[in-house]
Amino acid sequence: MDERRRNDDVKASIRKLEAIIEIAALALLFFLVWRGFYRVEGHLFHGRGKYVLLGVYALLTIILFYYSEGFKFGYLRLTDVVISQWVALVIVNFITYFQLSLMINKMINPLPLVGMTFLGMAICLVMSYIFSVIYHRLYVPRNMVLIYGDIKAVSIKLKLDTRSDKYRITRMVSTEEGLEKICRIIDEHDAVVINDVHAEMRNDIMKYCYKTCTRAYIVPKISDIINRGAKDINLFDTPLLLVKGTGLTRAQSAGKRIFDLIFSIIALIPGLPIMLIVAIAIKLDDHGPVFYRQDRVTKDGKVFAILKFRSMVVDAEKDGKSRPATQNDPRITRVGKIIRASRLDELPQVLNIFKGDMSWCGPRPERCEHVEKYTKLIPEFVYRSKVKGGLTGYAQIYGKYNTSAYDKLRLDLMYIENYSILTDLKLMLMTIKIMFKKESTEGFDKVVDEQVLKELVEHNEGKNTIVNKAKIHE
Repeated sequence: MDERRRNDDVKASIRKLEAIIEIAALALLFFLVWRGFYRVEGHLFHGRGKYVLLGVYALLTIILFYYSEGFKFGYLRLTDVVISQWVALVIVNFITYFQLSLMINKMINPLPLVGMTFLGMAICLVMSYIFSVIYHRLYVPRNMVLIYGDIKAVSIKLKLDTRSDKYRITRMVSTEEGLEKICRIIDEHDAVVINDVHAEMRNDIMKYCYKTCTRAYIVPKISDIINRGAKDINLFDTPLLLVKGTGLTRAQSAGKRIFDLIFSIIALIPGLPIMLIVAIAIKLDDHGPVFYRQDRVTKDGKVFAILKFRSMVVDAEKDGKSRPATQNDPRITRVGKIIRASRLDELPQVLNIFKGDMSWCGPRPERCEHVEKYTKLIPEFVYRSKVKGGLTGYAQIYGKYNTSAYDKLRLDLMYIENYSILTDLKLMLMTIKIMFKKESTEGFDKVVDEQVLKELVEHNEGKNTIVNKAKIHE
């Protein structure tokens, strides 16, 4: 127990040390560039004021690195950490450019800052690599036991196997083995993954893990996610959890709308010229219409027309049947391949956000026929309609294009129950990162999707109920 705590403390110390050294190096680089290219004699920030400027730069870097998950080496893959840091650094230096221009009262030469950005990216890459190597040499992947209920958890095992640098499933155990034997097996492992276990057994396992300070990774049920948004209240000496289930409050909705308006206006300033270029390219490619409109469902079941750049041939669904894009889909045009890979086909939805049809962040609005189908198969799917649909969200950042409908539902509910303006800012920052990850724009992978969907299980009054084993494709 004490050894586990020491290991956790050392891991946290390594991450903090990496963050301190990296931020210090980036701040020093900025100071040298400021001193060499932008310092003005007699200016407010020429003397001691330069330390204020340096502190602001360091603080902004820390905040953006933190919210883009740039400090999470060991948790995330090295490539994910580096991309997060690069995106954050570009944004920091972009803001710094305008900050310095306002201070000096003229538009400064951007080239030194551009060079500083590339040097900073090199620092991030080298530092992250060095500390990642140190971390993984000191700490080998945890030996983990996967505990499952009525259905063998193949899909979660496959996902954990993709992170063999962090997780190592050495044994899979059914709850039929009994609590006493399961506890003995837990003692032989570093951590536990609990998937689809009925309520009473799961509570006993969690209590035992808590008692022995054993890490427990729990695949949540819908009710678990709903409870995360509960409010703590006390009835005299009895603690209660209050679940309202009303979605966002009026104040939250108003704040979210103001947030959407501000950022949609900001996005349209550079976005309109880009939209014009894309529109011309689509028109020159096959002379067809530039935009593609499609009915989608948002808050409280309201239907609106979502706007996209057309990336497929005209009349791609002329028979009226919904056929989502697949890998190497022949219906995708030459320009369509480019704008889909770069997510530029979604850019016109900024106009939907400006109008109030949808939000920057929230559950992705689904087609009417998909909502009807999913609701029949997964009744809890209607919970997504408690908030306005969004351009991005947990499901878009942490999922893939072929993530199952049930997993996307859980991610969307996590967003609803954890909503805040800071959450939206974090999601928008992380959305920039996933634009550089190909896996998020992939088409359907039937083998993986079907395996996940065979395990759609929801806990209901202490009993395991198979929601559906049908093939669902989004």
